[in-house]
Amino acid sequence: MPPISSHFLELYDAAGALRGVRLSPELWEAVKDKVLPAIEKAVYALDPSCRPQPEERPEPIGDWETLLAYWDFTYQPTYDVSCAHCGASTPDWRRDDPRKFRLRAANLGGLVTFQCQTCKSLVLKKHFKKHLTVECQPFVEHK
Repeated sequence: MPPISSHFLELYDAAGALRGVRLSPELWEAVKDKVLPAIEKAVYALDPSCRPQPEERPEPIGDWETLLAYWDFTYQPTYDVSCAHCGASTPDWRRDDPRKFRLRAANLGGLVTFQCQTCKSLVLKKHFKKHLTVECQPFVEHK
């Protein structure tokens, strides 16, 4: 690449450290489709906070209400949720605004799952006839 070009310019600070690159609009249009996916992947690895959030599905409150409607366990349902990974907790997940934990699933088998909004861990509340168990699984990003 020529050292001086009106289309591509490497920018250095006074100490000689590379600070950035400038591309002309014409050069960017010529390479954008090939280069942008690689740039986005690298930026997301360097700065995960700029990654776009996936569209969130609504909480399945109807499934939770169905579980409560058919509740025949020997104990009362509880609404507290705690994350063993980051320490986030709430005495009643339904009343939090904004939510500390989002309901991800509930079924008649007694399995209720929540996602921690702080660290994205999955909290599983397993309701059995006479007891409840709680598990916390760390967030795993699927690529």
